[in-house]
Amino acid sequence: MTTSSVTASLPERIAQLRASARDDLMAALHQTAPDPQALVDELGRLLGMPVMRMHDLEAWSPLFDVLPFADAARHRCALLQDSAQRRHLVITDPFDTDLLAWGLTRFGPLTPVLSSAETLDAWLQHAEAGMTALGNMTLATAESVDGAARGAESLSLQDIGAEESPAVRFVNSTLYDALKIGASDIHLESDPAGLAVKFRIDGVLTAVRRIDSPELAAQAISRIKVMAQLDIAERRVPQDGRLQIGYKGRAIDVRVSVMPSIHGEDAVLRILDREHLAQSLAGLTLAKLGFDEPSRNALHALCRKPHGMLLVTGPTGSGKTTTLYAAISETHQSRDKIITIEDPVEYQLPGVLQIPVNERKGLTFARGLRSILRHDPDKILVGEIRDAETAQIAVQSALTGHLVFTTVHANTVFDVVGRFDQFGIDAYTFASAINGVLAQRLLRRVCPHCAVASGEAVQGFQALQARGCEQCRGTGYSGRFALGELLLMTPSLKALVARRAPQAEIQAEAERGGWRSLRDQALGAVALGMTTLDEVERVAA
Repeated sequence: MTTSSVTASLPERIAQLRASARDDLMAALHQTAPDPQALVDELGRLLGMPVMRMHDLEAWSPLFDVLPFADAARHRCALLQDSAQRRHLVITDPFDTDLLAWGLTRFGPLTPVLSSAETLDAWLQHAEAGMTALGNMTLATAESVDGAARGAESLSLQDIGAEESPAVRFVNSTLYDALKIGASDIHLESDPAGLAVKFRIDGVLTAVRRIDSPELAAQAISRIKVMAQLDIAERRVPQDGRLQIGYKGRAIDVRVSVMPSIHGEDAVLRILDREHLAQSLAGLTLAKLGFDEPSRNALHALCRKPHGMLLVTGPTGSGKTTTLYAAISETHQSRDKIITIEDPVEYQLPGVLQIPVNERKGLTFARGLRSILRHDPDKILVGEIRDAETAQIAVQSALTGHLVFTTVHANTVFDVVGRFDQFGIDAYTFASAINGVLAQRLLRRVCPHCAVASGEAVQGFQALQARGCEQCRGTGYSGRFALGELLLMTPSLKALVARRAPQAEIQAEAERGGWRSLRDQALGAVALGMTTLDEVERVAA
């Protein structure tokens, strides 16, 4: 039977069956068919419709660019194309003439085929796992943005496809894809032609999509401002806010920063998946982060000191807080009272009092740290030293019998001395308080599926080069690991810092004590096949 004859006669034949004896037919089939699949097979035989099993559906190509996934799930059908480029509409109810008419009207000539509901549902779930909303959702023409603030958005392909507003659908699709891929940040950058979307994946910005519609671009930024409860009418000053979304049954916080630009407004959304972070923390160790055994042993020793300060330094997003949490978790004992003050509290540690900074209510790092000292702690974690007052209290805490863990922004372990000098801490006091400084970076791990030899040798080993494949989304890298140059403050180093010795003299003494620079360690990782020379130049030049 040809495609044209099936499409021309089948609706009429089904309509006659439906009008005359549908109930009788189904009752008779239920009596003779032992299971649902047998019922579908018999129904297909009587109606002259091909019946599709799972392997049949997987052999054809889905046309989600023509029939979006959300519409397919809502109508419980699918549009597929066989090897001969013929289109087929997969349905589960052959008596639904409205669905058949809708398919023929919308997609033109096609062949209806039959599948059990269980088979089609399973195939749709499998298809959803391998797709992204931005890659398979089509955007309609721009419309006005819903001005009413809504609660936590529920992110799923079905919900996204059911949304009528293109701006809302675009924002939700972007959030969905970022969560699915594992991006830490979303950048929406306005330009004269529209809006560019970039994800920060493994610490590197990657362009994923753009929309060439200035109107829709402005509406998308407005939608984000509505969700974050910002002033939608204010476009001349920066605004910061937060929103919450629901994804796979869990609530995810998103910090929003909106900045005016010459082409409109840009937005950056930082994703804080606390439940995922908590699950990650459950098995978090310094070894899993990438630290070698000597570094792990030295950090453990620093975490067991009775007093003093352990500083972790590095740029934003280099994993400083994660390293401190891993070190504390591995050395935590029930007899110790540990209190943290953070902005925000990224991980939840059992048995640890964790205080979130709330500057709007007057709870700053400095004020919170003063209160913590009255709470009789043994160990204190200060999320970040940002000002002179916090630095002064942290140093005094380390000198008065507390073990203080904290982070500060500096490029190297030796720059930390100058940073605290800027905070007004004299060199002798700082040298007396500090036990060790760790300068940390995160390097991308080269993808094991597509890495090739670069032709260059490092420490006697062949260096690898990133190429890119489907497994790593074409980046050539998959995941990250930590490297850190750890400076243990020996009495001789403390004496040099206290008398403000030149950095070259301090570094020479550190090297005599076994200190290794970040670059040396990064090159060692290249020799072990963990990363590439390009990544070393990017992170530890």
